Amino acid sequence: MFQWSKSNDVLGTANRGNAIESGLCTLCRADCQGKCETWLSSMRGREVLYPRDFGVVTAGSGNTTHVGVSYNSLRIQGNSFGATGKVDNGKASNGDVLFTDVSLETSFGAKEKTKVKVPFMTGALGSTFIAAKYWDSFAAGCALVGAPIVIGENVVGVDREAELANGKITKAPELERRIDTYLRYYDGYGAIIVQLNVEDTRNGVAEYVAQKYGDKVIIELKWGQGAKNIGGEIEVTSLDYALFLKKRGYLVDPDPELAEVQESFAKGAIKSFARHSRLGYTNLDSVEKVRAEFMNSVAYLRSLGFKRISLKTGSYGMEALAMALRFATDAELDLLTIDGSGGGTGMSPWNMMETWGVPSILLHAKAYEYAALLASQGKKVVDLSFAGGFAKGPDIFKALAIGAPFTKLVCMGRAMMIPGFLGSNIEGALFPDRRAKVNGNWSSLPAAVSKYGSTPEEIFVGYQDVKKKVGAAEMANLPLGAVAMWCMVDKLSAALQQLLAGVRKFSLDQISRDDIASANRETEAETKVPFITDMYDESARRILTMR
Repeated sequence: MFQWSKSNDVLGTANRGNAIESGLCTLCRADCQGKCETWLSSMRGREVLYPRDFGVVTAGSGNTTHVGVSYNSLRIQGNSFGATGKVDNGKASNGDVLFTDVSLETSFGAKEKTKVKVPFMTGALGSTFIAAKYWDSFAAGCALVGAPIVIGENVVGVDREAELANGKITKAPELERRIDTYLRYYDGYGAIIVQLNVEDTRNGVAEYVAQKYGDKVIIELKWGQGAKNIGGEIEVTSLDYALFLKKRGYLVDPDPELAEVQESFAKGAIKSFARHSRLGYTNLDSVEKVRAEFMNSVAYLRSLGFKRISLKTGSYGMEALAMALRFATDAELDLLTIDGSGGGTGMSPWNMMETWGVPSILLHAKAYEYAALLASQGKKVVDLSFAGGFAKGPDIFKALAIGAPFTKLVCMGRAMMIPGFLGSNIEGALFPDRRAKVNGNWSSLPAAVSKYGSTPEEIFVGYQDVKKKVGAAEMANLPLGAVAMWCMVDKLSAALQQLLAGVRKFSLDQISRDDIASANRETEAETKVPFITDMYDESARRILTMR
């Protein structure tokens, strides 16, 4: 089995656990003291794009041998001349164009466009406790950078303060907290998306959100995710909470109402309970029935007043992928997120994560093929977001390119959470009176942080930029995790701008499949992206033979 390097001497980064293609560890801890590339970027921003110790080093890439089929086996093409997109004609004619002139703003949607400042969004952050603990950082940070964030499934169902009458929500404080936190910093770019699973639909989440927030929220139907092919799961360590969840209608395993289970818990043999969600569409046995049910669901959501509706699907296989693309297109949905295997989780069966589903690059390549087929029939294909193991600028570029022109966003789960963890830990260490509130895990700064300073202004390279945006007074209310998000997105944005400038594309909508190439023949065969030395070979030969 191929193993990714656990350290990068050039950037001065290292993984605590086993490294994967994204540069993250297989197990990402909220209390981690560093220092993977995403972790370090959450303090130092675009500084992490460059080799460390400038002036006393030279650096050379070792990433020139590509084995197997993965995003790493795609290479980004360069261009030595030209410019397309929103480039200033005066600067272009004078040779004054810089990579910072690249615009990353984009939009998605069928009829009502949602504007975003950067082509990144979060995965669904639902009922896992880690999502609740660090939500303020996630939401405020995403709002500040103009990126969409998704409130995942079961948030209302697991909220002990939520109230239901006749099976429908009448009070949902945790859901409201999450929406309101994002809207506090929302400036017209980005979106707050609320996801629905089977329990959420039964509990009346859509009706509640529509009545309270109207079209401020995008509502999302969920078919699945890349981490697992069963419903959402969490683990609880309280018998009382396990009983509460069972009364809410969830499957709780082992059954907390059984006397023998309660005795085993009291004796310490059973230490936790798993809460599981129901599976959708189990009463449907044909594509036609799934389509009819789906279209009815969309029509009902529109009747509630939702102007923007999205769909999230997992790595099931080609038939399900085709259904998601066709149904979402026919229903004129605003976004379809396609999550490949290799994506992250708050809690999923590990064996399932390791063995089920279609790897991201294969799923995304096929999604492009099917979307192009729909477009050839004259259909306006639903805008796409690709998910499944992304954390670095080059891979974001490749994902946008392999799905172009249909792919508008790249969805990241764990990579967008790391800034929240790190910022909260730093805030708790610097300001002990805030530690409990922000769920900080450190009592003091580790050396990997303190080397940069002992104040937020010193540690976070983007601190003054955030202060300029929100004002000095608001900085007292803003969690440092949001500042960390700003820094990390700054690094991803700069990386993407540099790569786009390198292919002479100055607007995100100019990116195309011609901007990437396969680094081995197997990747070419599976993705239909041409082999690197075959691309433009005919043009090259014409240059060599021109008169």
